[in-house]
Amino acid sequence: MTLPPLINTSLAYVLHGAAQAVAGVLAGRNLNEALANVWREQPSLLPAQRGAVQDLAYSALRRFGRDDFFLARLMDHPPRNDMARALLLVALGRLAARPEDAHTIVDQTVEAAAAFADGKYKALINGVLRNFLRRRAELETAAAQDEAARWQYPRWWIARVRRLYPADWPSILEAGNGRPPMTLRVNQRRLPAPDFLIQLEKAGLAARSLGDAAIQLERPAPVDKLPGFADGLVSVQDAGAQRAAALLDARDGMRVLDACAAPGGKTAHILERANVDLLALDADAGRILRVSENLLRLGLLAKVKPADCRDLAAWWDGRPFDRILADVPCTASGVARRHPDMKWLRREADVAKFARNQGEILDALWRALAPGGKLLYATCSLFAEENGRQVAAFAARQKNCMRLPEQQLLPNEEHDGFYYALLEKRI
Repeated sequence: MTLPPLINTSLAYVLHGAAQAVAGVLAGRNLNEALANVWREQPSLLPAQRGAVQDLAYSALRRFGRDDFFLARLMDHPPRNDMARALLLVALGRLAARPEDAHTIVDQTVEAAAAFADGKYKALINGVLRNFLRRRAELETAAAQDEAARWQYPRWWIARVRRLYPADWPSILEAGNGRPPMTLRVNQRRLPAPDFLIQLEKAGLAARSLGDAAIQLERPAPVDKLPGFADGLVSVQDAGAQRAAALLDARDGMRVLDACAAPGGKTAHILERANVDLLALDADAGRILRVSENLLRLGLLAKVKPADCRDLAAWWDGRPFDRILADVPCTASGVARRHPDMKWLRREADVAKFARNQGEILDALWRALAPGGKLLYATCSLFAEENGRQVAAFAARQKNCMRLPEQQLLPNEEHDGFYYALLEKRI
C-alpha cells in the first residue's frame, strides 16, 4: 500500500505504519510478522522511522486492555475496519505517553486516516479522540475499576497468575507491561566481561554487570553501536535466558543436543562455555537459518538441521547425547513485555495444547539421552501446566528420571520469566 496523501517525514506517516502493524495483530498475525509486512510495504521508511513505528505498535499492544476499554465507552460498536480501530489504539497510546502534544497527535492521526478506506474514517477518528480528551478523567476512573483495563491482560490470564502467585501477582503483571531491559552476553571465549564493560564505557554506553557474562545496558542501543558486535564479541540475550547454559553443565568433549534451538542464543552460549559436539534442531525451517547466522557471526561451529525433535527417525543417528536442552514452545507468558501481542493472541485453551506438545517432546528426547546424562527442560512461561506440573507428570511416567533442583524466575527489572528443571537419567 502506497501513501500518497502522507508526507513521509510526518508523524502521520509513522502513526499509519504502526496502525498497519497493530491491524495485523488484530487480524491474528503475531507482531513480528505484522511488522515485517510493514517493512515490505514501506521500504522507504528510514531506520529512525522504523524504530518509531515499532515503538508505537508495541506501546499500543501493551496498553490494549486499557485503550480498548476506552473505545468501548466512546463508541457504540468498534469500527468494522481493523485499520481504523488500530489507528485509534495507536493514537491513544501516543496520547498517554505525550499528553502535552494532544493537539498535534489528534491532527496527525486524522491525517493518517486519510490514507486508507478513501478517508471515510477521518470524521469518526477525529470525534472519538476529541471526545476521549474531554472525558479522559472520567474514563481513567472507570478503567481503574475494571480488572482487564487496570492490569491490561485478559481476565483468564490475570486469574491464573493471581492463583499461582498470590503474593507476587501484581508485580508480575506490572513487570509484563513495562519495557524490557536490554541485556548483553559477552563471548568470554574472546574477552572477559569486565573488559567489555570498559569498552562500553569508552563507547559512551552506560551499563552494569549482572554476573558471569551478563551486562545490562542503562538504555537500549542499536546493535551496530555495540563494540565488536559484528565481530562476535557480544550478543543480545536476556539475563534469565543466560542461565540455561550454566544449568545444562555441558563439558568439553560431550555430545549435546539443543532440540528447539531457534534463534540460537542458548546454542551459542553453550558453545561459548565448552568445546562440545553440538546438534541444533528446530521444527521451523525458516527460523533455523537464524541459528546458522548467529553461529557464523560468533565464529562457532555446530551441526544445524531443520527437524521436529519428536520425530527421532528423521534426525537421530542412534548415538545418545550426554546433555539435551529442551527449550520447548510455550505460551511465552513470562516474556509478555517483549511480546505484548501474545497476551491477546493466546487463548486459555492454548495452555493445555502447549502442555500436550511439551509432554510429547520430553518423552521423545528422553529416548535420545544417555544413561547418566542430563536434560534441561526450559520454558519462558509462568503457568504451572507448562512447568512444575509438566515435569512432575513426566517424572511419574519415566521411572528412571531423577529430578534435580528447579527454578521459576519471575519477571523483574533484571530478567524475564523463565522456568528450568534439570532431569538426570538414572543408570
